[in-house]
Amino acid sequence: MKWSEISIQTTNEAVEPISNILHEAGASGVVIEDPFELKREREDQFGEIYQLNPDDYPEEGVIVKAYLPVNSFLAETAEGIAQSIKSLVEYNIDIGQNVMTLIEVNEEDWATAWKQYYNPVKISEKFTIVPTWEEYKPVSTDELIIELDPGMAFGTGTHPTTVMCLQALERYVKLGDHVVDVGTGSGVLSIGAALLGANKVTALDLDEVAVESAKENVHLNRVEKTVNVSKNNLLDGIDEQVDVVVANILAEVIMSFTDEVAQVVKPGGYFISSGIISQKRDEVKEAVIAAGFDIEETVLMEDWVAIIAKKK
Repeated sequence: MKWSEISIQTTNEAVEPISNILHEAGASGVVIEDPFELKREREDQFGEIYQLNPDDYPEEGVIVKAYLPVNSFLAETAEGIAQSIKSLVEYNIDIGQNVMTLIEVNEEDWATAWKQYYNPVKISEKFTIVPTWEEYKPVSTDELIIELDPGMAFGTGTHPTTVMCLQALERYVKLGDHVVDVGTGSGVLSIGAALLGANKVTALDLDEVAVESAKENVHLNRVEKTVNVSKNNLLDGIDEQVDVVVANILAEVIMSFTDEVAQVVKPGGYFISSGIISQKRDEVKEAVIAAGFDIEETVLMEDWVAIIAKKK
């Protein structure tokens, strides 16, 4: 089967929304080529081996790649993607050079591309993200392994916003908690909450493809008895009180439903939010505080922010 590799040169700020646009256009996953990876200092205590080739990374900005099947609708799909990316400027998102290219690749090349970018990564005290094709032996007895296949949904679980959310869940989820994951995507946060001992996890996403992908990953990690994945718009129809709401989505969306989060979270419960660019940090904090939360932590990783708040 023939596939078209669509490549967009953009900014780090625009990676998440562009990834979402590509996902909604039918892409099964994205590859992110960020030159920051060449400079990042990595600890070798967990045994990871990194061999990055500078020629694979842009000199300026970030490149986001996705793969779409070659068919008669490809031109219209590409045009729709281009228009959606341009519209991001209406939300004050810097899209940078916004240079888009299309090349045709074989299915075997696509599979190989995934594997060269995705290796086991220990992202916190307990969590390690492991691709399904890799054999990995835990280095400690309390290590929690999340298996993911990036072909199932966009994102590999190692983006800063996801890492910060998983680290926050590790600190705040208690045995027996009910956790709601808004905009679950690949389901990685829901899986993490279940592995931490949550008694019930409600995973929600508006996109049907994401819902099916999350279900696949939940099954892969054997947490079906704890995690229920369903199609839903934010917190619509959720009327029971829960211990934790986690949302790794755009800052604008977070600010649009903080009042609904406050209605759902129990007094003393937590709202963990990320997907927030640093320029939007104060706006999101104000919205969260206005909804009746106290800010417990504000975490910064690269240019991204996570806000952990406790309901009064």
